[in-house]
Amino acid sequence: MCGIVGVIGNDNAAPRIIEGLRRLEYRGYDSAGLATLVNGGFDLRRAEGKLAQLEELVAARPVSGALGIGHTRWATHGVPSESNAHPHATERVAVVHNGIIENFQNLRDELSAEGHEFATDTDTEVVTHLIDFFLKQGLAPADATARALKRLDGAFALGIIFAGEHDVLIGARRGAPLAVGHGEGEMFLASDAMALAPFTRRVSYLEEGDWVVLEHGGATVRDAADQIVERKITQTAHDGEAVGKENYRHYMHKEIHEQPAVIGDTLNSYINPASGAISLPDLPFALEDVTRVTISACGTSYYAGLVARYWIEGLARVPVEIDVSSEFRYRAPPLDAGGVALFISQSGETADTLAALRFAKAQGQKIVAVVNVPESTMAREADIVLPTHAGPEIGVASTKAFTTQLVTLACFTIALARAKGTVDAKREAELSHALAEVPARAADVLAHDERIRGLAESLTHAKTVLYIGRGSGYPVALEGALKLKEISYIHAEGFAAGELKHGPIALIDKDVPVIVVAPPDALFEKTASNLQEVVARGAQVVFLSDAKGIARLGDMARASIELPEVDSFVAPILYTIPVQLLAYHVAVNKGTDVDQPRNLAKSVTVE
Repeated sequence: MCGIVGVIGNDNAAPRIIEGLRRLEYRGYDSAGLATLVNGGFDLRRAEGKLAQLEELVAARPVSGALGIGHTRWATHGVPSESNAHPHATERVAVVHNGIIENFQNLRDELSAEGHEFATDTDTEVVTHLIDFFLKQGLAPADATARALKRLDGAFALGIIFAGEHDVLIGARRGAPLAVGHGEGEMFLASDAMALAPFTRRVSYLEEGDWVVLEHGGATVRDAADQIVERKITQTAHDGEAVGKENYRHYMHKEIHEQPAVIGDTLNSYINPASGAISLPDLPFALEDVTRVTISACGTSYYAGLVARYWIEGLARVPVEIDVSSEFRYRAPPLDAGGVALFISQSGETADTLAALRFAKAQGQKIVAVVNVPESTMAREADIVLPTHAGPEIGVASTKAFTTQLVTLACFTIALARAKGTVDAKREAELSHALAEVPARAADVLAHDERIRGLAESLTHAKTVLYIGRGSGYPVALEGALKLKEISYIHAEGFAAGELKHGPIALIDKDVPVIVVAPPDALFEKTASNLQEVVARGAQVVFLSDAKGIARLGDMARASIELPEVDSFVAPILYTIPVQLLAYHVAVNKGTDVDQPRNLAKSVTVE
């Protein structure tokens, strides 16, 4: 979501702040700004829109100063505008902020009564004035910040600098990530270690409730009780090279085409190529003792969890409870002590999923996290981490992260089934072999890219598009619809094909394209019946199946996309790719901002 970068260095901070913010662009944002300390006061530059607008402003009005903070903002309180962009400053203090201050209105009323005047609609401005209030009482910057933090309710990460203090940069986190970069005689602060990679690979992570005072010579970290604590310095895996598009027009297109490689990388971490056996990291529980799995996630990751439910219940014969994270903890379901709760997140920082994880942990659950960022908060708080190996995903709409989540969940399912005795070593090897073939088969699917681009023309001017599927094809239909509406802004819905007659079929007419996900599984004939129903009502069908399925029903569809013949277990992974490509090409045709679609953020770190 929002991005924070702070620098306390030995030369001009502004170029480094902008470089760090550039590496956070994938989070999505609607304005950007920076502030440096110059001659004891603040030099601010803020701009609505993309980072390029801020760069142009800084080029026209250069900024000096070796100490500074920067921010990319995704609006929560207050519309996107230059005045609402961060940093916010008084004469004494400047602040950047990720998250939401829940009690901001009460604090604003209180501070207004004390004579503080507010110039923006943001919740962040109350933090600036609150710290300023304590500074006016004669407190030092660190003491004023400590007092202010105790008054704040909500989830936040903060970067703070002070007028006249050329050797002080303060950061604080509660419910939102914040990393500290350790350089040579200089220090850095960022909401993501990726932003620090050009400057240092020595990183420490603040834990929940921590706040830190950075000086040129190092960092002093205090916990929520203001006690000095040590936080381990690690060598981050990120390198200093910016993530580029190579020869692709958009990051999303590049990341779709990276899937054969990253799926292979993920499989290599779980499958013994010699025996076909699945190997998971050391677990703090015995798989054979698992009697129920509770899954929680958001958005695309939730759909990965839905596929996993079909797999786990069908193959391992273990019941699965699944809910979207934003509902899970408020529903407050009873959880048997010692149960297994599995959480899925690309970033490992998704606020609702992290809150759900903590709820489950408090109920005595064993926590499994499927994440793409092994240094994330979820990874650090889980009992066991099952990493995906997608690499940095820059496009806001998830693609390779989703398919590597599916691969990881498939490996978990096979290991669980083997432990429960519901598959034998022979079937385990067969399933592992089917998975091992997925990278090559994914490359085969990507060979249809140009043809799918042609098919996208017929969807570009549609008002509504429906996706249908059965079994594990149903979550693929949901994901296809989500991808289309995320980046093309076309209304799209995914349905379980058997539910058409219970209402959605009323939407069908000649102007409504229907994407039919029909892998060759036990439910194929049922899906065929639903296909005939929509064709009879004039729908223009795009049919996704293998050669046998297309031979059986392809002449009823306006167009077909042939998928490889594979074990039905791995079909959801491969059938995801054409719906990604279809959404991508429709969005390109419509001229939308594919990598940073409106109103969306890559990592949703607030409720």
